[in-house]
Amino acid sequence: MRRVQRRRSRLGPVAAFVVICVGLAWFFEQQATTTLIFVRHTDIEANLGDDPPLSRLGQQRAELLADVIQDIDVVAGVDAIYASDHRRTQETAAAVAERLELDVSIRDPYEVVPFMAQVLREHKGEIVLVVTLGDVLAPLVEELHGSKNIPTFGPDDYDDIYIVTIPWFGKVKTLRMHYGFYEPQSPKRPSLYSSSDDVL
Repeated sequence: MRRVQRRRSRLGPVAAFVVICVGLAWFFEQQATTTLIFVRHTDIEANLGDDPPLSRLGQQRAELLADVIQDIDVVAGVDAIYASDHRRTQETAAAVAERLELDVSIRDPYEVVPFMAQVLREHKGEIVLVVTLGDVLAPLVEELHGSKNIPTFGPDDYDDIYIVTIPWFGKVKTLRMHYGFYEPQSPKRPSLYSSSDDVL
């Protein structure tokens, strides 16, 4: 009887320890870091109305973006992709979506607060790509308490990636990197870049 009681007395702390470990593992899993990747759409065809498609260079750059996004995390990968209802953002996102076999969700990026709240609520602990217009990218990042120093996009600024990491505890961080390429203009061959006053 005493041996049984001793075994029970020893198993009690062990069982409690296991329960605590499982509870902590569950807690940290629920509080995982959420990562949002923001990019502007790639190069567009000039003078084709208010909703232009991607140019040939834009299509090439979108494929290059897909190369980068495909390998952006060595363990997992992008879990969701969002684009606006503009043709240029959807065509940019489509190149990545096809590569990763994901659907593209359409949202209005100018609804900054509800859009970011939805992403954080539905994709906690995941990696999310947002393809958007240049003028609203900075407000989206700022809404997540990311950097407030994102520069204004110029007409040919298409190759910036902003990565915002939101830990369950600690400071939100914003990283900036470039993925694009530049094809210099040749006297015998016109540049692939299309001039445009549209900087969105």
